[in-house]
Amino acid sequence: MKPILVKDIRNLLQGELISGSDTWYVRNAIYYKRHDLTKRNTLLFVSRGDSINWQEVNNKGPALVITDKPYAELKDAMSNTTIMKVSSLVQAYWSFMDYYRKLFQIPVVAITGTCGKTTTKEMMKHILSIDRNVQASISSKNEPRQSLPYLTGISDHTDAAVFELGLGNSGNIKHQCLIYQPTIGIITNIGVHHLDGCGSLEGYIKAKSEIVSGIEKGGTLILNAEDLNTKQVSLRNFKGKIIYFGVSKKADFRASSIEFANNGMNFSVNYLNKTYKAFIPGYGEHQVYNALAAIAAVHEMGLDLDVAIARLATFKNMSRHLEFSKGIGGSTIIDDTWTNNPTSVKAALNVLESIGADKNIILVLGDINRLGNFEKKYHAEIGSLVAQKNIHTLITIGSKAEEIARKALTDGTKADVHIFKDIQGVMKVIKPKLNDQAILLIKGPMSSRSMIDFANQLKKNDE
Repeated sequence: MKPILVKDIRNLLQGELISGSDTWYVRNAIYYKRHDLTKRNTLLFVSRGDSINWQEVNNKGPALVITDKPYAELKDAMSNTTIMKVSSLVQAYWSFMDYYRKLFQIPVVAITGTCGKTTTKEMMKHILSIDRNVQASISSKNEPRQSLPYLTGISDHTDAAVFELGLGNSGNIKHQCLIYQPTIGIITNIGVHHLDGCGSLEGYIKAKSEIVSGIEKGGTLILNAEDLNTKQVSLRNFKGKIIYFGVSKKADFRASSIEFANNGMNFSVNYLNKTYKAFIPGYGEHQVYNALAAIAAVHEMGLDLDVAIARLATFKNMSRHLEFSKGIGGSTIIDDTWTNNPTSVKAALNVLESIGADKNIILVLGDINRLGNFEKKYHAEIGSLVAQKNIHTLITIGSKAEEIARKALTDGTKADVHIFKDIQGVMKVIKPKLNDQAILLIKGPMSSRSMIDFANQLKKNDE
């Protein structure tokens, strides 16, 4: 964080200094009760309803408490704590965020999408970090509550920032864009997810569309040229630059000659009548799309294409993202337990189909969560898709995933189908089938610790 004089914060917020000094510098900022207090010289936003552990705050002092609590509740402050009273904590919070963001004239990228957000973000971070100081969100920790520490992670040494936008409910993306004020926005794709928070697919698309109005004036929007749901995003009022990526003629950054290679994908990038040979670690055409989005964004930030593509080739594919390992009996285990939604299941099945010819294919699928009233519909769609594939063994785990198995059987799958409520007993069915001719794909929700642990058990190659 860029150090800020307490006096400057007081002037900004028109706050009243109740106790302490305003001649020292804040070097960290948190929202009390939402984030841990671990460092000295921290600004704490404390809401009216939160109780304060004054001893804890004092021990990490000097500390600055900004609050709209009544005077009577502020009498227990200790010597190492400065208290600033404001009329509205919400207004003070947003004023500070806006002030802090505007201290920096750097490219800020915000990424949303049903699948590929984290991977695209990590690709960009990998490409840029070789010669730039990049502030980025951590892993897939993209909840709105993370926005304050992520934003204040920007300092005078930061050259660029890349943030993933989480979506649980309508308004989440708007909220984060107000904080990050992105100069570049990316929508990787829009599938089906979080229907419990958005009500319907239409509501989900609308919630994703919030990024369009969240991009700073004159900024850039990077979109998937072929994604059908993304085409429903209204661009009528967007005044900035739009860049498309994909495989069609509409794409500004177009991939061609896509093929599976050793541990990744070979493809060509076509841009402005020039063609560049590229490679990206990780299997699947969806990985090529992630790469195109990342390449388009870093090029928009001023990086030469040939440099970006060369750096991309050294990217390390993320764990539990279609991660290939040797498993029990010399089998091949594909661990895709990072997340689970219909879009990612379809992408995983396409990879399985491409690399699984003449192999004994075992498919282990868990529940798909956050589909609201559309649970049965989308699980059934996956079941129909599975029935069309050359799957030898289908195992579903969880009450919701049962619908996948039932629909696959109804649609005439030739697979040996097993339905389990939980992980108990699954190994007994699978282990005899695991040999050097077997490929097993396991895909379940990120919240399922048991499926993640089971995937790790499958990877234990005793040979």
